[in-house]
Amino acid sequence: MKLSKLSIALSSALMAATTVTGFVPSPSSFALNSLPNARGLSVCAAPQDIDLENASAVGKLSFRELQSACKEKGLPAVGNTVTLRNRLLETLPSSIEESESATDSPSMTDFDFKDESDPDFEFNALVNEIDQKVSLGHWKAAIRKLKKLRKRHATPERPVPQETYVKVLEVCLEDRLHGARASEPARKILEEMAEIGYDIRADLGNECISNCIGNGPNGTHDSFGGVDTALAMLAAMESSPKGSEMITVDSYGAVVSALSREGSVDEALLLLRAMVVEHSFTPPLSTFDDAARAAAKSGDHSEGVLQVLTLVKASGYILDSIASAEAGRGILASGVIAAEQMGNLALGLRLLTAAGKAEGCAPDTGDDLVCSSSSDAQRASTLIHKRAIDKALEDDNWKLAVKLLELMQRRSLTPSTSVWRKVVTLCSKAQKSRKAVALLFDWITLSEQGKAEKPLLKVFNTVVNACEHCKEEALTVSVLEKMKEVHQTDGNIITLNIALKRLAKLGLAQACEGIIISMLDEGLEPNVVSYTTAIAACLNAKDSASAYEWLNRMRSRNVNPNFHTYNTALAACLDGKLESTARASTIANEMMADVGKELMVGYKGAADYTSVIPDKYTKVLARSLMKQLRENWRTDEINIAVAKSTLRVPLLKLVDFEKSEAAAEIEKVKVAASALQATLSADGEDMQAVENAELDVDFKDNHRRIEV
Repeated sequence: MKLSKLSIALSSALMAATTVTGFVPSPSSFALNSLPNARGLSVCAAPQDIDLENASAVGKLSFRELQSACKEKGLPAVGNTVTLRNRLLETLPSSIEESESATDSPSMTDFDFKDESDPDFEFNALVNEIDQKVSLGHWKAAIRKLKKLRKRHATPERPVPQETYVKVLEVCLEDRLHGARASEPARKILEEMAEIGYDIRADLGNECISNCIGNGPNGTHDSFGGVDTALAMLAAMESSPKGSEMITVDSYGAVVSALSREGSVDEALLLLRAMVVEHSFTPPLSTFDDAARAAAKSGDHSEGVLQVLTLVKASGYILDSIASAEAGRGILASGVIAAEQMGNLALGLRLLTAAGKAEGCAPDTGDDLVCSSSSDAQRASTLIHKRAIDKALEDDNWKLAVKLLELMQRRSLTPSTSVWRKVVTLCSKAQKSRKAVALLFDWITLSEQGKAEKPLLKVFNTVVNACEHCKEEALTVSVLEKMKEVHQTDGNIITLNIALKRLAKLGLAQACEGIIISMLDEGLEPNVVSYTTAIAACLNAKDSASAYEWLNRMRSRNVNPNFHTYNTALAACLDGKLESTARASTIANEMMADVGKELMVGYKGAADYTSVIPDKYTKVLARSLMKQLRENWRTDEINIAVAKSTLRVPLLKLVDFEKSEAAAEIEKVKVAASALQATLSADGEDMQAVENAELDVDFKDNHRRIEV
């Protein structure tokens, strides 16, 4: 009897020892490829510096690190955590073989053991203990008992019952996996059930995936659970007999959102594409929004945002209506940011237009809400509109520029001063005076509200000039009044010149004189344009005397006339009077004197502004004045001989003037002067001799040829 009891005790001890040390599941028993309907999920993290030759280091790898390590070693990266880890461990160098002879245990060959106990007693006892712990809600104790049952008593022929796994999983799921602290035990249970071939209840598996994800780093909750755990659960459920058909769209979406928050954009897009393309799911807009935001935020995944937009359309959503939902507006905002990063102005404007068509955004509009959804979206939207306006300026498309400016204001975007100025200037150049004035007044209104800087004086000048070209006198007056109100001034030299131009067209010479006098009183010096415009007023008033007087006045202020000034003064003398013809002859003589000076020393600045070289119109005017002189001697107002020898000579000079010939003669004068200077330095001639030589050069044959 004693021997029998000893035999039973030793037999039980040996069985326990054999169960603990001898039962190690073979890699083939965990291979997912051997299971029916097994599908693989491979979402790899970025490879890290891990010692893959160290078994201890391999044992600490997370799910995505195991996948990455398998890919690095050329192994399949599909399967659950245990399968992936076993694949890596199989590649490690074999450990020292444990031989039975190494043990110093006493020989049992002299004993005859016979187990007369119930072989299922301890198995069933542990199952009952697990049921008791589950009923009490002691999930940690239940997990420990389950681990003991699996390691010591479970065999491939007699695995842990499915009901036991389900009960422990249910107690783990209480209180959202107990604050994700039960995430790892739940993951192991799901993997073990999939390995054995048990069906995993869809509600339990999906709830495990959703509850193990938090808002902490890597999707953890107080350092428990996380994205890797959720991915391992997904892999386990996909490798179960029912496969991925029991995984809900919410479970996939939770993992995609967690990957997006983590910054794993490529992995999130890969899983999102699998949801739409492979599983034909229609994820909620919030899932797309999370992926799009992550791609736009990274800065180097702009193409990823376009992929999200493509998947949104593939899922059945309509871009023109998704802005009704907050998540839809977030997707469009990410698209706008990506379009700005890629320089795709058309795409950015198209997305904002789509947002504007959405209904249900009252009292605002969808495009307004998209632009104001974040600081990045607002910045991207502003830059897109600004660059589009610049493109419209290059194409001289004032309608498009105005439309874009109006859209900026409707979308609560603040146009910069340069944008306002460019659009107003473009309308003015296109001679769209009414539109330019309307935009200018809108700009002034915004500046009064503190939403923009006030327009510069030169903008007013541009608009006034456009009004003058379009003969909009009422608009001109309104713009000038508004300018005085905004800048507390009558304007600068350009503004006053425009006003002079307007008065000159009406022939109001005295009014022009009043403006110039007021300019001088305010310390604003009139320029050549101011005086030329005043002379033009005398032309329209047919007052050649005043025109000549203005020539003298401008010289007294050290303002030199140009060829436009002389042409205007000559034109003012075409009134048929002998007195005016004589005055024109004097003006022509003064013009030729200035021409000689210019050929000697040249001119500074723009030729159209400072040069006095006669042009074709000058010669036309000179011929007309000679015809007028001919009529004067025919009516016996002057002797023909006197007229030809005096008044006609300067006019003939203008008609016969050729710049090239005159320049050649002046060059000869310069060469002669240089030669005299060299002679003076070498021979020491007296100053009187030099002066006589210079007079000979100036007034002998060369000068006569110029006159002829």
